[in-house]
Amino acid sequence: MKKVSKPVFFIVFLVILALAYTSICGVYGENGDFTITYIKGINDIRWGIDINGGVEAVFMPADGIDATESQMEDVKGILDMRLVSLNITDYEVYPDYGNDRITVLFPWKSDEENYDPDAAISELAATAQLTFRAGSDSNGEVLLTGSDVQHASASYTQADGTSSPEYVVNLEFTNEGTAKFAEATTKYLKQTISIWMDDQMISAPTVNSTVTNGKGVITGSFDAASATQLANQINAGAMPFGLDIESYGTISPTLGSNSLQAMAVSALIALGFIFLFMLIMYRLPGFIAFIALVGQLALTVMAVSGYFPVFPSFTMTIPGIAGIILSIGMGVDANIITAERIKDELWTGKTLDGCIRNGTKGSFSAIFDGNITVIIVSLILILVFGPANIFSAIFGVSTTGLIYAFGYTLLVGVIGNFIMGVGASRLMLKSISGFKLLRNKRLYGGKKKS
Repeated sequence: MKKVSKPVFFIVFLVILALAYTSICGVYGENGDFTITYIKGINDIRWGIDINGGVEAVFMPADGIDATESQMEDVKGILDMRLVSLNITDYEVYPDYGNDRITVLFPWKSDEENYDPDAAISELAATAQLTFRAGSDSNGEVLLTGSDVQHASASYTQADGTSSPEYVVNLEFTNEGTAKFAEATTKYLKQTISIWMDDQMISAPTVNSTVTNGKGVITGSFDAASATQLANQINAGAMPFGLDIESYGTISPTLGSNSLQAMAVSALIALGFIFLFMLIMYRLPGFIAFIALVGQLALTVMAVSGYFPVFPSFTMTIPGIAGIILSIGMGVDANIITAERIKDELWTGKTLDGCIRNGTKGSFSAIFDGNITVIIVSLILILVFGPANIFSAIFGVSTTGLIYAFGYTLLVGVIGNFIMGVGASRLMLKSISGFKLLRNKRLYGGKKKS
């Protein structure tokens, strides 16, 4: 067996402890009376309506417009995509075609303190009127409106001669909008065409070339967050009509106000039983497996809380928690398979190093096959029921946040299992087996010497 140096166990162990602590507690600082968030923790997670309650708002067409059923469907689809693009995966959108009303339910933000539904509704930015104007003045000629925009999305490209990606906003126009945009980019070539939400300018790009294919690209000093924000604002203003708020109110958590604390206590008790089971059944490999499981949980929380800037804070719902629980079960199962293979090898009388080598090698294919199939299913759920909506051209908009949340947490949990349950646990096991005091085969599940 390829030797792993003894300090590796302590290095991996300390890294997992650091990740677990920071993912739960976060890292914050103070600047006078203001709190600065350096690393987001578990308190920065946006909890779903079922756990923390939220807001209910009823929208109606502005200016007394009598909306058609097709227009109401368009508005519902845009609201669906807008909510999921904000990583609000616990929501409900109900159109009432007969009365031209749309009811929207969504959870409070993670940092909500005043619980003001009026302020929370403004986050959707659904009632603004989008216009493209000549120049950068609010009195500029209106060249296009939101109804001319088919869709906007954020992406990144690799700029020539640079190692860092350039974030851009892609625009797709309707047939009528394509003709208008071609005429506008021809007339105002090398000039500014600004984009406005009501009377607020949100972007002022310069026309670099004439665009005749109905697909434009806005470049600039974007990062992932600002590009996504601009794309979301454009999509919000691309509705067939503006929306007025008819009524709004708050929603109490369906599981009760103490449900979050109850779930936290239950999770700690469950982890305690898992620790005892693994320790009793598999001894030292079980102890290391539990450390790896803590690391897997830490990675999952980090991917949900916004710990990594590339992964914004995610809405944690009951289906999302179910995805985490399922991935934990797979993590435990992966370590049990490895521990059992090592135990079987030990009972044949082979050397400890040989048993660890054969056990970890022999268990990998079974673990890989089981996890890779779950990853494929998770990706399908995310792509079909998330912002990508890959089958929308065939079946229409099918965004369903709860299914998307389940697929997302299951995916990050299984990836965390590969990193921690397969990678880190095997490094720790091979490292710790190098200590003379810990080379007794009974510590790894072997039988007692006669």
